Amino acid sequence: MTKLEQIRAGLKEKNNKTFTTSFDTAVFPFWNIAKDSECVLRFLPDNDENNINFWVEKAVIKLPFTGIKGSSDSQEVIVQVPCMHMYGKNEVCPILSETKSWFNDPALEPMARVYWKKRTYLYQGFVVDKGSYEETKPDSPIRRFIIGPQLQAIIEAGINDPELDEVPNDYVNGIDFRLVKGVKGTNADYTTSSFKRKSRPLTSTELSQIEEFGLFNLADFLPKKPGIEELAIIKEMFEASVNGERYDNDRWGKYYKPTGSDIEMKSSTTEVSYKSSSSSKLPDVVEYESSSPVETTTSDSRAADILNKIRNR
Repeated sequence: MTKLEQIRAGLKEKNNKTFTTSFDTAVFPFWNIAKDSECVLRFLPDNDENNINFWVEKAVIKLPFTGIKGSSDSQEVIVQVPCMHMYGKNEVCPILSETKSWFNDPALEPMARVYWKKRTYLYQGFVVDKGSYEETKPDSPIRRFIIGPQLQAIIEAGINDPELDEVPNDYVNGIDFRLVKGVKGTNADYTTSSFKRKSRPLTSTELSQIEEFGLFNLADFLPKKPGIEELAIIKEMFEASVNGERYDNDRWGKYYKPTGSDIEMKSSTTEVSYKSSSSSKLPDVVEYESSSPVETTTSDSRAADILNKIRNR
């Protein structure tokens, strides 16, 4: 079985199943290019030779809290925790083990959507042509890309194209990827992106840059795998979130903090300050994949009804 056939087989197996932290300048922010424009990327292999794909999947679960304990601010905060499915198909996620059955009950389904895993995909490669965007860049020309489900589906479709003879990241017979940013309503739309039809060998400059700077182990940029202690905290935070409680920095701050926040404890028990930090947020166009196209929120009374039903089960 060739490497391309292995990737295709892996995608087929995945599709048959039923079931970040502060911003890094090595990440190429393609979402900031102008609408109706494009950039050209060339994907490179994962430095982990055991990964037959040239990407890794990142799966997180977003836990909403009504605010931060000790703060007068009622602004909702979100804590992202790693989903154990990210670390292997045999891993057990304490949150999904609970919420999976909620989809069987129409009254619980909206809440199940909120607490289901969201996926993004991490790649690396060259930015062959980025137009006039990004005046400054990091020292290493080998960049990382955070790809959402819409683009991932296009990439997988390209790999499964029967006319493709070699993996797109091959140094000699690989092909570049045209990332085209359009707009659909108020959201970015990448549906016209595609692999180029003509192969292009890497240039001598690109090959020397790979030799000089080296490739990333993409799994190094996934969240740390939770241990027994962290799993207990994740379960505790999940239950508190469903109960409508506030985020407790004293109990959980050592492990997981709200996304895009800077929490400063001014005393051991009471006063907490919260301020947003946009630099640590990913833009909205790096879309997440959930169990349904639209994540549903519920009113307080509706959430209480759902919570009671969950408890009575």
